[in-house]
Amino acid sequence: MAAKRSPGDRILELCKTYSIDRSTLAERSGLDPDLIRRIEEGYIPDLAPLLKISRALGVRLGTLLDDHEQLGPVITRKGEVTAAARFVTGLPGGGSASDHQGLHFNALAADKGGRHMEPFIVDIEADAEQGKSSHEGEEFIHVLAGTLALEYGAESHTLNEGDSVYYDSIVPHRVLAGGGKPARILAVIYTPV
Repeated sequence: MAAKRSPGDRILELCKTYSIDRSTLAERSGLDPDLIRRIEEGYIPDLAPLLKISRALGVRLGTLLDDHEQLGPVITRKGEVTAAARFVTGLPGGGSASDHQGLHFNALAADKGGRHMEPFIVDIEADAEQGKSSHEGEEFIHVLAGTLALEYGAESHTLNEGDSVYYDSIVPHRVLAGGGKPARILAVIYTPV
């Protein structure tokens, strides 16, 4: 079995294939070249920079997250979610994934080829902090457990277990656990092709 590749490995591979250097990728994505270097070296940021890089490279987000692709349906059984692709986000500019306390993204369809949606189970720690992000596309969130604090533009919303929200991702937004307790959500991110 081949070794798993990180998003940074895939970015390096795509840049080599397309003859794109780091400064060109930074210009196309609007990201700092140092952040791109850190991602290439293994740092896992939140989804917004990865979405910007995928758009700059002309690939879908899943191309940066997938290990291999399957054309038929991808079924993730109860209890298997932790075996799927996983990354953690925390405060912007942080170190390695092990340094982060924050949001743990567990991909539900990492092997599905040609998809336009990215479904995740996200575990949000009680003390998670992150900056607002903004990117192309739309998001759907359903609260599975706990309370979710959603900051969307200048608005703030509280969602409880069983509540859901659908919004445009271009508006600066972030989610945090509410009530001082962890939360678990189903998040589906759609990005246009």
